[in-house]
Amino acid sequence: MAASKENRTISQFKSRLAGGGARPNLFEVELTLDGEGLGFALPGYDATQMAFLCKAANLPAQNIASIDVPFRGRIFKVAGDRTIDTWTITIINDEDFRLRRAMEFWTEQIAALDTNLGATSPNAYMAAAKVYQLGRGSSPQSQNNSGSDNAVLAEYEFIDIFPTEVSAIDLSYDSSDTIEEFTVTFQVQSINILKGTGAAGSARQNVNG
Repeated sequence: MAASKENRTISQFKSRLAGGGARPNLFEVELTLDGEGLGFALPGYDATQMAFLCKAANLPAQNIASIDVPFRGRIFKVAGDRTIDTWTITIINDEDFRLRRAMEFWTEQIAALDTNLGATSPNAYMAAAKVYQLGRGSSPQSQNNSGSDNAVLAEYEFIDIFPTEVSAIDLSYDSSDTIEEFTVTFQVQSINILKGTGAAGSARQNVNG
């Protein structure tokens, strides 16, 4: 048992907080749905508009299940399978409803409401997406505000995703001084964890969902 621990100072903390810390509001979602990944094109979909109007996303949660193995009245825990949680994004709705219509059309192609017919080949309705964690400077841990680009600190690539929920948009006379938004929840088959320019070295991990 340790008798004492070294005192930690603010100066030491500052030296360990690279770049002043990553900021949750500096990110971009790249969801390319031009018919190359999907078996069909989404009418009116604009990937650039998605980059601007996707106001919230997340870096994926990863889970490893625990398998309980009984032994003489005790439980021995061993590691099980690794899985990825569903991925949810929040989209600002503008007056052309372009992104909303695209997400609704995507779900319609998977399962039509009136006939329940739809795409059955996974290649026809699954796509890929990326989330970029951006830095405040044009280079990691930048010393000034020079440059016109944001450094990519981390990059996550979502493999074989498809929507399972397009949320409601609540309408009310009581709502004022606000803009509509909605969420889309995707199932994720796997992810590639790509280290950005801010990470030491370069690496790629593949995680099955």
